[in-house]
Amino acid sequence: MAARPSIKDVAEYAGVSPKTVSNVINDFEHVSEKTRAAVREAIEALGYRVNIAGRQLRRGRTGMITLAVPELDVAYFSELAKHVMAAADGRGLTVLIHQTGGVRERELAALHGFDAQFTDGVILSPLALLPRDFATRDTRLPVVLLGESCPAGSADHVGIDNVAAAREATEHLLARGRRRIAVVGGAIRGRRGTDRLRTQGYQEALRAARVPFEPELVVPVRAFHWQDGARAVGAVLERGPAPDALLCLNDHLALGALRALHEAGLRAADDLDVVGFDDIEAGRFSVPSLTTIAPDKAAIAAAAVSLLVDRIDRTPAEEATGHIVTHRLVVRESSGG
Repeated sequence: MAARPSIKDVAEYAGVSPKTVSNVINDFEHVSEKTRAAVREAIEALGYRVNIAGRQLRRGRTGMITLAVPELDVAYFSELAKHVMAAADGRGLTVLIHQTGGVRERELAALHGFDAQFTDGVILSPLALLPRDFATRDTRLPVVLLGESCPAGSADHVGIDNVAAAREATEHLLARGRRRIAVVGGAIRGRRGTDRLRTQGYQEALRAARVPFEPELVVPVRAFHWQDGARAVGAVLERGPAPDALLCLNDHLALGALRALHEAGLRAADDLDVVGFDDIEAGRFSVPSLTTIAPDKAAIAAAAVSLLVDRIDRTPAEEATGHIVTHRLVVRESSGG
């Protein structure tokens, strides 16, 4: 097998010094266009490839970051992972995917960089971590948090305004004349996570419209999977009286709810409106197609990677920052679209 071409080989081919080749590769300014073109031609002709791993190691880095999410079979996280990998690739970084299952020990391992030196930083979406876990973490490891299960100021954070998003979804249902709106996956007690924030937005919309809040319409679930939505909505319909709309706190719950309505002989948008969260691809092809809150997943990924790279490059002691990403309500057939 022929040896891989080196910078020296490229320099000889182009008739320049190895230093000049390095300057072109690193896009330094003070190189003439003629010389730059000659070096690029040599790189192309010889098939030279930059040794990114070697460059990173010389800088004391691995060139790898970790994305730690609860479940990859929840479509929101798999779609988000795709965007994170694209954003990281644009910066010459490799992404290691770690599935925590929402288990505290696994989330702790991610928060602490797995006690190894193979990652330059971590993007983490925690579900089970406690406030004290963030307070005792090693701040030398750059961490960017996603979601809401984290104390303010504990690390850099990226997310949407969940209160405003749920308020907007509820206002849409109220504008359609719906008054008994069940929140599938909602919570009015416990830690202030995504479920509580979205339930808060729902309550604010009811209050502004002077619609009484009925606690029994907040329907908790064990997990945010298809079957949990179907099971919860089936139970709600059995006990009666039926609500006239379902605000489901993710699209998996909403798609499960559509199945439960079908089995009960009810039609979404005619008998009950259904709204989800996350705008996963499956919701665009369900029958009926799913109205949903669409977070800008590409923007979340880009912001998380950018914050992480900035944190890698600067003093860890600097104050943590937050970044709120836009969302929009996408109205489809399940609520009259």
